[in-house]
Amino acid sequence: MCRFTSPDATGHNARVSVCFVTRALPGPALDRLAERHSTTIWPGDLPPTPQELRAQLAAVDPEALICTVSDRIDAAALDAAPHLRAIANYAVGYDNVDVAAAAARGIAVGNTPDVLTDATADLAFALLLAAARRVPEGIALVRDGGWVTWEPSRSLGAAVFGATLGIVGGGRIGTAVARRAAGFEMTVLVHSRSTELTFEELLERSDFVSLHCPLTEETRHLIDDSALSRMKSTAILINTSRGGVVDQDALARALHDAQIAGAALDVTDPEPLSADHALLRAPHLLVLPHVGSATVTAREAMTRLAVENALAALDGQPMPHPVSPPAAQVRDAS
Repeated sequence: MCRFTSPDATGHNARVSVCFVTRALPGPALDRLAERHSTTIWPGDLPPTPQELRAQLAAVDPEALICTVSDRIDAAALDAAPHLRAIANYAVGYDNVDVAAAAARGIAVGNTPDVLTDATADLAFALLLAAARRVPEGIALVRDGGWVTWEPSRSLGAAVFGATLGIVGGGRIGTAVARRAAGFEMTVLVHSRSTELTFEELLERSDFVSLHCPLTEETRHLIDDSALSRMKSTAILINTSRGGVVDQDALARALHDAQIAGAALDVTDPEPLSADHALLRAPHLLVLPHVGSATVTAREAMTRLAVENALAALDGQPMPHPVSPPAAQVRDAS
C-alpha cells in the first residue's frame, strides 16, 4: 500500500508508507522514520487501551507499527490493520506480541536487544543491594522522623559480598549481572537451557535469586509456592524480567509468612499495580515502575533499533533485529 511517492536522497522516487507509533519515544530516531514515511504517533503519556489501539490501527491502516511492552498486539489488533507488514517492538522481550499470529499473516516482528543489557543489569544489582541492605526502610525512617540515634541492632540487612547469587536465564542480561557480581566476589549459579544446574538446586543454594528469563508458557509462574518453599528463609528474590514469571499471590504469602527474607521487583502483573493491590501490603517488598532500561542512553538506542527494524521491513529487507520463534526460547533471555 503506497500512499504517495517523493524523491529520495538520490533523486529517485521513494516508496512512502504509513507508520503508527504507540507512544512518543526518546531520541531523534523517530525523525528518520518521519522523513521517509507518513508517521502517526499516539498522543499523551498513557498508552492506548486495546479498544483505542484497534480503532487507531483501523483508522491509520499502517504498514509498520512501533509498539511498546504496554501494547497487546494480538490477533484482534492485527485484524484491524490489514496492510500491516512490520511490527517493531520497543523492548527486548516480545510476550506482548502474538508472534505466531503475525507470522501467519506474513508480518515481520523485531525487538531491541543488546542496547538495554547494561542498564537492566545495573538496575537488577541496584535492587539486590537495596533489598539486602534495606535501603527503602532506612530512607523512610529518616523522612518519618524515626532516626533518633545510632542503634546497633537497627535495620540489619544481608551481606552481599561473598554471598551466592542464583541467576535464572543465562542470556545477555543474566551474564551482565554475573559480571557485576564478580566485583562482590559472589558465587554465581546459573540455570538456563545450556547449564546442567537444575532450577531446584539453584533455589536451594542461593542467597539471592535474580530472574532474567522471558515470559513463555513454560516460565509463567515459574516462581510459585513450590519454588518459594525451596528458597532459603534468608533469601531475597529479584525480578527484572516479566511480572508473569512470578505468582504474585504466592510471593505475598511467602513474604507474610517470612518464608523468604524479601523481594525486589521492577516488573509486575499487571502493570501498573493498583495502589490497593494485595501484593503491596506484603512486608520486605520493594517495587519499581518497570524502569530497568530507563537511562537516556538505553532508551534512545532502543528507539534507533526499533526504527531500523521498521525501515528495513518497509524497504523489503530482513529486519536487522528479528525475534526468534517463541519455541526457541525457554528459560533464557537476552
